[in-house]
Parts: sequence; structure tokens; C-alpha cells
Amino acid sequence: MRALVTRLDSFGDMLLAGPAIRAVAARADHVTVLCGPAGAPAARMLPGVDDILVWDAPWVGFTPPPVGRGEVELIVDTIDADTALILTSFHQSPLPAALLLRLAGVGFIAADSDDYPGSLLDVRHHRAPHAHEAEAALDLAEAAGFPRVDDGRLRVLHPPNALRLTRPEPYVVLHPGASVPARAWSRERCAEAVRELSVAGHRTVVTGGPGERELTAYVAGDHGLDLGGRTDAVELAGVLAGARAVITGNTGPAHLAAAVGTPVVSLFAPVVPAERWYPYGVPHMLLGDQDAPCADSRARDCPVPGHPCLQSVTAEDVVAAVEKVMVVE
Repeated sequence: MRALVTRLDSFGDMLLAGPAIRAVAARADHVTVLCGPAGAPAARMLPGVDDILVWDAPWVGFTPPPVGRGEVELIVDTIDADTALILTSFHQSPLPAALLLRLAGVGFIAADSDDYPGSLLDVRHHRAPHAHEAEAALDLAEAAGFPRVDDGRLRVLHPPNALRLTRPEPYVVLHPGASVPARAWSRERCAEAVRELSVAGHRTVVTGGPGERELTAYVAGDHGLDLGGRTDAVELAGVLAGARAVITGNTGPAHLAAAVGTPVVSLFAPVVPAERWYPYGVPHMLLGDQDAPCADSRARDCPVPGHPCLQSVTAEDVVAAVEKVMVVE
């Protein structure tokens, strides 16, 4: 059996698909993951993946490409699978992807769908109303004939030792960036947290992508170690694996921390529901007003002046949360 698992969203979304992919891999002879450019680095880190196809789908992402007939025909001609799972978030339709897979000749397709699928799906599954994204993917896999084979936690291939970057002393990680502004704690509060963590005796490593060097330098200041722009996805996994705790918003590194087994202090803006996106399978604490006016809005920029859902969190709150969840050595 040649199986295809489709998850076209972000880095974190791809990590949350990992347990379902392992379930498919236990029954299939070959597993290909069809993912978007943002999810590809995560897909390469997942156990059970034999091959990946990267396609920037025009119905996914913050800046989707225009529809191009040539690109669609190319992906249809490239797909080679007998059976497929289409994994989507609770607010997305799987049917555009299902149509392409049917055109590619995939004989068996399963997905969660509230919309009538016609002949596009062989298994039209309905997810549990409040299921975490990782659980929802596992439930769909089981409905398609791929029962879970392990504890269902997030995992990545063994992360590298990151001591050359972090130095060997115990440390916590603060990742101040987020995929959208509405999910980020302010840079001023992040810098305060690094200072307060230092006062409390915790060395802080500040991480971020290549485009976040100015942010990480500001947040690290004189009290933290700035690794902004110095890690790829695999190296970041190593940094997070060595930490006693990770402090971050609802963004990819929160799920990467969970995948390497590190506790998370989650600065969680309620623009999407925490019950679906909290750090899965590891000790964690959610900080932030989950009943704020922005709740469930899916806003990318905070619609409430002052960003009160996260600005109500203090640096002292973060230090207390770190000390409750962190790995004790």
C-alpha cells in the first residue's frame, strides 16, 4: 500500500499530524506527505515519513499564490498513492485537496468534512466537537483503518545535541516571535521576563528565525543568550530538547517543544481555542485571558486596543509558571 497524508498548513500543524502519520506508517508500505512550504521542515523531521511533496496550495496560508493550471496539473501528475488521508484544521474544508487526489487516481480518500463530499471521499468523518488537533487527526486515521500504534504523543526524529550553541549550563528558552502578531507577547514584556528569570537564577536562551534577529537581540538584552537566526528547524529541536522549559506563544516552537518532551509555558492568545491547540502531551501552563473579546475570532492582528489578553500577563507570572512546569535536573 502506498499512502499519502496531506497537511498543507504551517510548521506546527505538520508536527500535530505526526501521531496520525505514524499510525498510517504502521500499515502502509510507503508513506508520502503532501505539505506546504512552511510545513516541509517539520515533515522532514517526522518518524514514519518516506517521502515528501511540497506544494503551495492556493487555498491555504496567509499569502496564498494565485491559481495556476500548470501547477495544479503538475501536482496531479506527481501524486502516486493508493490511499490518502487529508488532514485539516476544524475550520477548513478538505474538498479542494480531495478533488486533486481523485484526479491523480487515488482510490481511497478519507477526511473530516462537514460539507457534502459527493464522490470525493470514501470516508466522510466528523471530528469530535472539542478535540485537540492531534487527537482529531488520530481519530480520522482510525476511521480510515489506521489505528493508533503508540501513546499518540508528538515526536520528531532524534534531535541533535545543541551544547555548542547553548553552552552546557541549565537553561530555559524564550521564543518571542509568533506566526501572526495577535499571538505574540510584546517585546517589552519578553525582555522583562528575561531579566526576571535571570534574577530568579534561570539562564535564558532566546530563539527566533532569520527575520527576527532584531527582536531576539532586544529581548535577550544583557541577561539572555541570543540565538536569533542561528538555528534551522533541526537545530532548534536540539535547543528546545535541552531546555528545562520553553516559553512561547501559540506558534510552531510550542509544538516542537512538545515533540521533544520539554514542558511549555504557553502565552496563549484566545483568537483560536486553546482546547484544540495547547502544547500536546507535555506538562504545560496556559497564560493569557482565554475569555478576552478576541476569543475565537481567528484574528491575525489583535482587534482589541492594548492586546489585553496577553498584556495582562506579567514577567512575574511567567517566572512562577516556569518554576511550576520545568524539568528538574
